[in-house]
Amino acid sequence: MVVLEPPPDPPPIVGRASIIDADTIDVHGQRIRLWGIDAPESRQTCERNNQTYRCGTEAANALSAWVGQRTVTCAAEGRPDRYRRIVARCAVGGVDIGGWLVGQGWALDYVRYSRGAYAAPERQARLSRAGVWAGAFQRPWEWRAR
Repeated sequence: MVVLEPPPDPPPIVGRASIIDADTIDVHGQRIRLWGIDAPESRQTCERNNQTYRCGTEAANALSAWVGQRTVTCAAEGRPDRYRRIVARCAVGGVDIGGWLVGQGWALDYVRYSRGAYAAPERQARLSRAGVWAGAFQRPWEWRAR
C-alpha cells in the first residue's frame, strides 16, 4: 500500500518589506498580496473635508511608516492570485498587518475572501471615522470595476 503524505507547508517568508501599495508588499523579491483585505489603489482618490486626496497613496504611506525597517513574517494562504502574487497573512511584531490596516481605516475587510475575518476592526474604523472612513470613498473593488 502506498501512503501519500500531504505536501509540507511552505516555510514562512521573513524579511524587510518594500511597500508596493497598501495591500501588496515585496519581501526578498517575492510579491505578496495581503490576505482578506482590499485597500484603495495607488491612483484612487477619496474625499475628506470637501477635498480630494489620493487615498491609495496615503494608505501605502501609512503602511510604510508603520512597518518601517522592521521584520515582516508572512505565511502563505492557498494558491497565488491571478497576478502570480503569493497570498499571505503577514505580521510585524506579532501584529497582523491586514488587521492593522483595516483598523486604521486604510483597507476594508474583503468579505468575499476573508469571510468577515476583519469585520470588527472595520466596524471600529468606521465608527471612529479613521482613514478613508473620514470622508467619501468608493470601495476598492468597485473602483477597479469601473
